[in-house]
Amino acid sequence: MTETPMLRDRAPGDDRADGRDETPNERADRNWTEVLQELRVLQTGTQILTGFLLALAFQPAFADLDQGQRVFYLVLVVLATLSAVIALAPVALHRMVFGRREKRTVVRYGHIALITALVTVSVLLVGVVAFVFDVVLGAAASWTIGIAAAVVLITLWGIVPVILRVRGRS
Repeated sequence: MTETPMLRDRAPGDDRADGRDETPNERADRNWTEVLQELRVLQTGTQILTGFLLALAFQPAFADLDQGQRVFYLVLVVLATLSAVIALAPVALHRMVFGRREKRTVVRYGHIALITALVTVSVLLVGVVAFVFDVVLGAAASWTIGIAAAVVLITLWGIVPVILRVRGRS
């Protein structure tokens, strides 16, 4: 006879009825591994965008940018830097509290940092696409692609996950 998830979840030390037979420490370890995987994906994309942005300033055509485009560019560089700092913050916290049994705190902090970094990176992605279109085709194309990219991003990163989360609860 197989135990139902609800019975198995009531094992000593298990703090959640979610179908997993794990202690709070095991759950924290698993969640930390998941946070690290997500950080790796996010950090790689952020590093590529940051490298792209930093390389632009050393291209001959950079001198042709007008004042508004230069300000836009600098805002994007700040966003890229900020997103990298936010995405690495959970790793820095983990190093500072290593061995002090603070894994659950680190996981919660990592969760918040990842959401914040995703918001920052989403603005950065839309901005980079809009910036490139502004330089290549002009302001009208920049606004069009920027709005289109924002709609796609909000749909795929926001609306679809919320719908799936709500469906999963029912």
